[in-house]
Amino acid sequence: MSVENEKQEVIVVDVKMPFMSMVIFMVKFAIASIPAFIILSVIFGVVTALFGGMFHGMGRY
Repeated sequence: MSVENEKQEVIVVDVKMPFMSMVIFMVKFAIASIPAFIILSVIFGVVTALFGGMFHGMGRY
């Protein structure tokens, strides 16, 4: 077996990051999540409309 194929485990003990850098990263992450939320909302709305249309008349009888 070659050394490249062996499994290597890594344990992260500490991450040193300046406070302002972390704040900027979190703000960027929050701003980037807005389009993702909009896309997921549109997908959920389409799926809900499809299932609502298919099963609309089931409760009448």
